[in-house]
Amino acid sequence: MKIYEYPKRNKWRLLVQRPANSAEIAEDRVLQILAAVRNKGDAAVRAFNRKFDGVDLRELLVSEAEIAAAGQNISAELKAAIQLAIDNITKFHAAQLHSEVVIETSPGVRCWRRSVPIERVGLYIPGGTAPLFSTVLMLAIPAKIAGCPEIILCSPPQKNGRLHPLILYVAKITGVDKMFKVGGAQAVAAMAYGTESIPGVDKIFGPGNSWVTMAKQLVNRQGVAIDLPAGPSEVAVIADESAEPEFVALDLLSQAEHGTDSQVMLITSSPAIVKAVESKINELLPFLSRKDIAEQALANSRAILLKDPAEMMEFANAYAPEHLIIMTENAVALSAKVINAGSVFIGAYTPESAGDYASGTNHTLPTYGYARSLSGVSVDSFVKKITFQTISEKGLRSIGSAVECMAAAEGLDAHQTAVSLRLAALEKGSAR
Repeated sequence: MKIYEYPKRNKWRLLVQRPANSAEIAEDRVLQILAAVRNKGDAAVRAFNRKFDGVDLRELLVSEAEIAAAGQNISAELKAAIQLAIDNITKFHAAQLHSEVVIETSPGVRCWRRSVPIERVGLYIPGGTAPLFSTVLMLAIPAKIAGCPEIILCSPPQKNGRLHPLILYVAKITGVDKMFKVGGAQAVAAMAYGTESIPGVDKIFGPGNSWVTMAKQLVNRQGVAIDLPAGPSEVAVIADESAEPEFVALDLLSQAEHGTDSQVMLITSSPAIVKAVESKINELLPFLSRKDIAEQALANSRAILLKDPAEMMEFANAYAPEHLIIMTENAVALSAKVINAGSVFIGAYTPESAGDYASGTNHTLPTYGYARSLSGVSVDSFVKKITFQTISEKGLRSIGSAVECMAAAEGLDAHQTAVSLRLAALEKGSAR
């Protein structure tokens, strides 16, 4: 990790920058993939499967036989762990449902808002260097709670031409309707435009590499809704001298092992913690199965030494991390000052990996600084909020003159007359 000691505030802007997004350089190539799938459908998807995944597939849809076989070699222990995660994620997300409230804004004017599920949603599940079956939980469960009628899933095929069995197993038990063997930007294109096999969806969800993120942003410009531009994973850990260095090191390594373009950030007021954490990282790194990936990610990572907790939190808010871990003596009080973060983990015994799997919160979160303006995925992500209103005769009389006055001020004659005629009709009726 690169260490920055007491940087001046005018340098913070540079220190909170993320690694360069390789897809931004290759935007033209992503556009070419999107155009090919849009114009050639399944033929283009199969060609990209051969090119990028090394598999030649006739059928893109996962068969019922493949789904049935997926759970056969999964241990009872892992199935129990997955069920615990399902229970906790369901509890947390079910509590996000809101009852319909009718508000009388003026006498005789009643307004309300209804949550209506999105009809068809598409879930993208990374399956390259790590098959993220946990992401199926984080997307399919809130989609089902929201009441989405149709849920489809795309994930990169393995070399044997099948999806990873854990992805299939979790997709089945969480209620995904159809699963397809396609990954990368081509999967985003297939869900955005539809092909002969893969139905077009109303909204695309899920994280991915920089190519997937770029593809989502590009189809979003073309009118296809997306959850958020969830790109390479990142974590910031705020730690003081009370923190356990090994805990901090493992939380940093947990994100570094996600991918070579991940970023980890240590924010501390203790020079001793910087030294101890760095020593623990060097000690633990050789034992990771994804050591090479973590090493490359650490090259993009930083330790920032600041003067006190207030300044540490100010820097963390400037960074706006996907995950923020607070391991300080006053962790709860400090967490009240969080303004920009995707998800916050408070205290020594709240590792970020708990949120990734089983605490109940969602792990599909804004990265790349988007936590300044965007939230993570929730049940609300899978619904549209439609407003309704009904106005009685009394209600139109109570607000009609205000509407006429405002419409006239904007020069919108039809708006004004639509009210005036109704008011005149009411008066005529009263006169009779």
